[in-house]
Amino acid sequence: MLTQQALAQDEGVLGADGDDEAEAREEAGEQVRHGSSVGIAPSVEQFMFLQIPKQCFIYGGAMRVRDDHFKALVACVDEGTFDGAAAALRITPSAVSQRVKALEQELGQIVLVRSVPVRPTPVGEIVLRTGRQRALLDAELVRALGGGGSQRGVSAPVVDLPVAVNADSLATWFVEVLETVGEWGDARLRVFVEDQDHSAQLLRDGSVIGAVTASDVAVQGCSVQELGVMRYVARVRRSQWEACGRSLERVPTVRFNDRDDLQRGVLRRRGLGEPPLEHVVPSAEGFSAAVRAGLGWGMIPEGLEGPAGRGGGRDELIPVPGVEPLDVPLYWQCWRLDAPSLARLSDEVTSAAHALR
Repeated sequence: MLTQQALAQDEGVLGADGDDEAEAREEAGEQVRHGSSVGIAPSVEQFMFLQIPKQCFIYGGAMRVRDDHFKALVACVDEGTFDGAAAALRITPSAVSQRVKALEQELGQIVLVRSVPVRPTPVGEIVLRTGRQRALLDAELVRALGGGGSQRGVSAPVVDLPVAVNADSLATWFVEVLETVGEWGDARLRVFVEDQDHSAQLLRDGSVIGAVTASDVAVQGCSVQELGVMRYVARVRRSQWEACGRSLERVPTVRFNDRDDLQRGVLRRRGLGEPPLEHVVPSAEGFSAAVRAGLGWGMIPEGLEGPAGRGGGRDELIPVPGVEPLDVPLYWQCWRLDAPSLARLSDEVTSAAHALR
């Protein structure tokens, strides 16, 4: 259980007045009969020796986290603040705070770091992932039952599909996935742009349900499918190449972001040091345009290098002499969850990947 000291750091965020307590109790539906065995457990004040926190469901001796507590955590992480979560859930910020605090009391551990934006703790990442899975399965259940169930006029919920995709894939073969999901009309695709070497972390922390990664080692609880190979080709503007004496160590480089190591890797393999100048352009299409404009040389995804120049013009892109194409294998990792929407998305991703080598 959390002690008062453990939660002291959160008092400024989670403190509530009497009205908030009443609201939280009303939301929790506290109608427990003393001595009964119905779903909602008695409060700590009633049975201190049991140390069972308020608003905690007990089934067969096992704790079950409330659905609205899951939703509060997910909303806080998605929106970044308690106020944003309150707006998304259409409740008060105090109610959000109460739900998060109750969740932490249920688990006996802190689930959110109160920063701006808020972020999940290692324990919170586990809970966040479970919360997203439950939300997906709940939406699938309502859809399977024919929309709003017994509530006439209630439409089927839109399924939330957060995924992580590297920028180069998003600008090339993944466009086919965007087109297909756009035709469904019953799913919301939320794309997190992340480098393929780091996207698996978003699966681990529960931010996404699927990711295009460069690793074939499955994240715990996920399945892995091979997609193919993305090829990168070294290109430089002819006039820049000639102005630098046709020497790679004298040509500036273009880098996508701080995690992009493709160009530096080429230089290391050739026994060269740091580039004389390094520009940063964090856009797949902009990266190619920067190389074409003569900002520097770079490894461009095949298909984004643009049309070949004509007649040996000084403004055309040419292959960097001596630098071989680089092939990066890509994989699709997603939750091992029996959810039709997730299976349908996975099918579309693997189908679109036919454009890869």
